[in-house]
Amino acid sequence: MLDFLGNLERTHRCGTLRAADAGKQVVLMGWVNRRRDHGNLIFLDLRDRSGICQIVLDKELTPGGHARGEQVRSEYVVAAIGKVRLRAPEAINLKMETGEIEIEATELRILNDARLTPFSPAEEAIKDEEVRLKYRYVDLRRAEMQRNFRLRHEITLAIRANLSQQGFLEIETPILTKSTPEGARDFLVPSRVHAGEFYALPQSPQIFKQILMISGFDRYFQIARCFRDEDLRADRQLEFTQIDLEMSFPRRESVFAVVEQFLAAGFAAAGVTLPTPFPRITYDDSMRQFGSDKPDLRLPGLTDVRPAFTDENLATLQIDPALPVVALRIPNVGELSRKEREDNHPLFDQKKGAKFIDDFKRLAKSFPEAAAKVRELTGASDADFVIVVAGDPAHHIKASDTKFPGRLSEREINVYAAAGNFRTELAKKYADRHGAFRMTEETVEAAHVHGAADPIDGSKAFYPIWIVDFPMFEYELASGKWVPAHHPFTAPYEADMANLVSDPASVRADCYDLAMNGLELGSGSIRIHRKDVQQQIFASLGISDEEARKRFGFFLDALEYGTPPHGGIALGLDRIIMLLAGAANLREVIAFPKTAKAIDLMADAPTTVTEQQLRELHVRVALKS
Repeated sequence: MLDFLGNLERTHRCGTLRAADAGKQVVLMGWVNRRRDHGNLIFLDLRDRSGICQIVLDKELTPGGHARGEQVRSEYVVAAIGKVRLRAPEAINLKMETGEIEIEATELRILNDARLTPFSPAEEAIKDEEVRLKYRYVDLRRAEMQRNFRLRHEITLAIRANLSQQGFLEIETPILTKSTPEGARDFLVPSRVHAGEFYALPQSPQIFKQILMISGFDRYFQIARCFRDEDLRADRQLEFTQIDLEMSFPRRESVFAVVEQFLAAGFAAAGVTLPTPFPRITYDDSMRQFGSDKPDLRLPGLTDVRPAFTDENLATLQIDPALPVVALRIPNVGELSRKEREDNHPLFDQKKGAKFIDDFKRLAKSFPEAAAKVRELTGASDADFVIVVAGDPAHHIKASDTKFPGRLSEREINVYAAAGNFRTELAKKYADRHGAFRMTEETVEAAHVHGAADPIDGSKAFYPIWIVDFPMFEYELASGKWVPAHHPFTAPYEADMANLVSDPASVRADCYDLAMNGLELGSGSIRIHRKDVQQQIFASLGISDEEARKRFGFFLDALEYGTPPHGGIALGLDRIIMLLAGAANLREVIAFPKTAKAIDLMADAPTTVTEQQLRELHVRVALKS
């Protein structure tokens, strides 16, 4: 028989009692984490959000409570009434925060029973993620998940407080809005009132936060829900949360200072000191040195090893002499067998017009001087895994070779990107086994990353870096056109405006990304605040005046009413929490996530809806046969 709570009121949480509380009368409530029956004594580990406390049911002292204890099983919800007492010295459990005490129960009430759960929240690791997501309400009881969401709360609270202290106002923007292009597919919501018309869920509050600057709010922020219909991966979900902010009259450095301050406060809430200011690097240098626009500074960067090879070497190895020749080094991998090296081949993306020398031993045998020079240039030890990546002359790709003095061509970027992707994949593969993710001061110095307040200490775990001077446009192979590399409200550098139509490859965007440990945490820019410039950008993208008016009319109108210079950024809160929690993917820090197939296994969504619902929305479903 189940009991009612009645007038009983909880006095303490399970994980809060300590030796100083001995002798207190308490009422604890929670879930039975474990039950151990020793005959006349039954021990219950009672769990709530704060932790676990041991309850003792002695048959001689409380026969009724002991009888109740015989009925309970794991995950039953119970109330325990009794006195805090010190454990015997030999019974102290140092692994528990409450391990010095226990509750001598005088009464036990069973508030609810529980079916046998598909897994126990007491387990530290459950391999079947689909089972975890289907029974998410059980999974979220696990100590690891409780820690993740407590961490999320504390970090979010610290960031919100810091932005408020910096003079930002928290303002909500619409969830039902107009469909505007922002790089991914929109989620569309049909209107019942306006037949055949649709709202869109916001991919970001981009236009609205710019309008808030036009409205004179000066500094806005929001912990914003965003929605993007795109393929999922470990660091991406259909719905996510971002720290969104915008400022009037900013310089780029003003945005950086604000972000560094609130991130330092958020990381401090997690017990991590984040030195400021963060280092910064240009996009081109980031590609040259790391093969990525979200570089992971825990690993050695790429090394230019073209001087190690003669022209005859390159011809024999079938390497394109007009493209970069770089080496990547994964530390401390040790000796690999031929099969182990060949198993790495699928990790290399050969679609980008690049190739790699897969057997450094063979290189050393055929070209000993070149191999020795490569090792010298990279500073590799015998235990390091070295790979050489270069351009493939046999792989002709249709890409623009337009160059601006000092900038990379698309073919060069493709080689660097192939090396950078390979570097990341190999590091992931060997990190646990060989500790490849270990940063040293030597590595930072070799990467030529400047601007940090202090040298980056290899013992620290988090390495932020700003990436600046991105290209304004990128060449789209399918259409043969230049398309925006960012959203179309990003301002170009004033000095590059004259090249918008004549030489789009040379135009730099006044935008910036923040990366950390190989993840893009956020992206932002100084915005276009003049209508004539915005129209010029639309024209350079092939957007007609009529189309611009249809898609952005209200925003173009707003630009005519005294728009201040403004800029901002949005950072992924979920990714920040994922990093600080040491989680493998976003699903560990989002309460009710979707699977990689975009399914909510717990709520069984998405599902079909009734014909009546469709008729009310003026929608007909046409399935492909």
